[in-house]
Amino acid sequence: MAILTGFDGLLWLVLILVVLVFLQRALHREIQAVFLILTRRQDITALIFSSIFIPGIFLHELSHFLMACLLRVRTGRFSIFPRPMADGTLRLGYVEIASGGIIRDSLIGAAPLVSGCLFVAYAAVYRMEMPILWDLLRGGQFELFWRGVSLLPLIHNFWLWFYLTFVVSSTMMPSPSDRHAWLPLGLVIAILLALTILAGAGPWMLANLAPPVNSFLKGLAAIFGLSGSVHLALVLPFALLHRLFSKVTGVDAA
Repeated sequence: MAILTGFDGLLWLVLILVVLVFLQRALHREIQAVFLILTRRQDITALIFSSIFIPGIFLHELSHFLMACLLRVRTGRFSIFPRPMADGTLRLGYVEIASGGIIRDSLIGAAPLVSGCLFVAYAAVYRMEMPILWDLLRGGQFELFWRGVSLLPLIHNFWLWFYLTFVVSSTMMPSPSDRHAWLPLGLVIAILLALTILAGAGPWMLANLAPPVNSFLKGLAAIFGLSGSVHLALVLPFALLHRLFSKVTGVDAA
């Protein structure tokens, strides 16, 4: 039980990440459905949808590019504009990067997640005053918490930062191509960790490394939780718009 308590940050991270991915997919589906009903054209819907996320796409691809330059990996063309693919899908953006080995490829692939989390944390702490609401919620002061939530739109440029938080957190997740080197690197790390534990360093790691790692994972879970809250606040209005437009027009894009 003590071991599980010491790694509760990992449990929270996995749980919140699953919820965030579910909310992202649901919201993206509802947004596309609304514009598809309004335009009746998939190409225009795809263009509008991708245009909404341009700031996040730009940060995503720029993060890949800058990390590759930092690690001295050769780069090629860079684009944040949508491009139709041969299989009918739409690629929102891309940057051409040569392979630099599993370590450098893993770091380059993870760069958008790092920059996205840093941006969301900055927006939450310094632009939307979320720590105050978190303290109220954690202290059980629910009436003050909901009053604080109702006052959020009065914060200077709140809707701008809300929008940026939404589009950045929606596009910060690494794509399958970004994660291609994670499995072999993960296996190497797992083997090294197992050898370290077999060598007798397990108790020392639990006492000295587990607490800061657990705190870091809790912080990461909090960032994903904020991202999930933003998506949750948007998914219901777009779902209602989807149902309303479908009823009015007699067309459904589900």
